[in-house]
Amino acid sequence: MATVTRDGRLDWIGLRPARRMEMVAVAGAELGPDGLDGDHAAPGKRAVTLLQAEHLPVIAALCDGAVTPKALRRNLVVSGINLAALKGREVRVGGAVLRLTGPCAPCSRMEETLGRGGYSAVRHHGGWCAQVVTPGRVARGDAVGPA
Repeated sequence: MATVTRDGRLDWIGLRPARRMEMVAVAGAELGPDGLDGDHAAPGKRAVTLLQAEHLPVIAALCDGAVTPKALRRNLVVSGINLAALKGREVRVGGAVLRLTGPCAPCSRMEETLGRGGYSAVRHHGGWCAQVVTPGRVARGDAVGPA
């Protein structure tokens, strides 16, 4: 059940410069022991957040509107690989290695951002939290797969 058919791809990188500030999309970033350089994140099991690009249209359909990675406030958006199959395992993203530690639950701000029902639209589609195992550089277009 933990087998994946192929590597995925890193499609988007976003940084949260400070709490409640707008996300900043970047082409690449250094991923240190405490998360992405320039991101306001807590070190440890939630240092980095990942979202599958394939979940964006699902969330949009459930909240009746367009949804962007920036609105969901996740750091990395990947496509072409089922992240759920990698839960608890080490995942290579560009030059870094992460360990998916668990689902990333939506926050109450989803009601502000996506409108009424936004929180429920993101439930079970909100992505994954990860801790940094091996720091390294990540960039859009990098391969994502089991380490």
